[in-house]
Amino acid sequence: MFTGAIGYVINWTGLWMLFNPIRFVGIRVPGITRLARILPRKLQGIPGIMHGGIGWQGIIPSRAAKMGSIAVDKGIAKLGSPGEFYEQLDPEKIAEHILLDADRDIREIVEGIMRREHAQLWRDVPPQIREAVHARVRAQLPAIVRSITDGIGRNIDQLLDVKLMVIRHLESNPALMNRIFTDVGQRELRLMVNFGFVFGFVLGIPVIFVTQAAPYWWMLPICGVIVGWATNLLGMQLIFEPVQPRRLGSLTLHGLFLRRQPEVAEVYAKIVADEIVTLANMGDQMLHGPRADRLRQMLETAVRPTVDQATGRARAAVRVAIGAHEYDTIRESITVEAVDYAVAPLADPELNRSQSAAIRTLLAARVRALPSSDFVEMLRAAIKEDEWMLYAHGALLGFAAGLVHLGIFGA
Repeated sequence: MFTGAIGYVINWTGLWMLFNPIRFVGIRVPGITRLARILPRKLQGIPGIMHGGIGWQGIIPSRAAKMGSIAVDKGIAKLGSPGEFYEQLDPEKIAEHILLDADRDIREIVEGIMRREHAQLWRDVPPQIREAVHARVRAQLPAIVRSITDGIGRNIDQLLDVKLMVIRHLESNPALMNRIFTDVGQRELRLMVNFGFVFGFVLGIPVIFVTQAAPYWWMLPICGVIVGWATNLLGMQLIFEPVQPRRLGSLTLHGLFLRRQPEVAEVYAKIVADEIVTLANMGDQMLHGPRADRLRQMLETAVRPTVDQATGRARAAVRVAIGAHEYDTIRESITVEAVDYAVAPLADPELNRSQSAAIRTLLAARVRALPSSDFVEMLRAAIKEDEWMLYAHGALLGFAAGLVHLGIFGA
């Protein structure tokens, strides 16, 4: 009964340490960073060590960037390309939303640009000419917006780095990485804690005979180490192994997590579609990520002819009247602001909600169709390198429990 209780505590605290705290909690110790450089690679991975601190941060939040990279390589990249994700969206609806937003403010945008770039000329222009310019720009607005959305669609694979997008988002939102595991594997994680008692109880039975056969004081702490290590190890095996179903008489052995693949697919797809591969994140990554210059160059090239068309037949006369350089400066300003303004509305929550359903459907179907080996890798690969910390934690708690057992009941 004692080892059963310890098994429960080991698994419960092990899972707590896997997810909590979200941010590092501890103290900074001078010299730890220098010492960390000569430690074995695995010890360097303990949260806080490489940052000069002694304390703890949940294994998953502390590895948000690395796990985001693995999540893409082992999961999201196999579920769809940037082009496939964009195809699931409704470009016409996106264009309508941008157009609705831009239509309200286009007059102020034009006024602001003209006052900034050529204030004297704009003041001297008769009111009816100003209104004609506004009307023409407004008439060209749908063509500008559609050239932007069409250009993104044609070049999305070169404009969007999904891996960097996921890493950036998870690194800035480590709690989201926790949610992927807790929401997807909620049932299995709870079962792992409860089975800690069962494993501890079962493993405690041979401890009785071992300590009877070798009644030395140090046997209980050593047995505690074995029980603690094995309890966490068996818990992980219960969830993820075997990867392929195996028959054992009338029983079918299959990882508990793997048995729920269709159900898990829906939960995973919802989190990824609603929180990670969203229209807002895609727009932000394209506009501010390392490939942002490609987006601007491509869209400016697409928008520039449309801006020229806004001046109509008077374009040549206008260029002569204000000067070629001043005309080109005004045109570039309108082009640049059109690009910024067109991408900004992609962050609208309502638009994101309406567009996420299609991506969610695509992801859910792809996850359900994954082979079991790819499906288990999608989550386990992200924590496999750090599982040893859970096992070591179980061994340390088991050792301490052995000493407590010895103090209460004797050798």
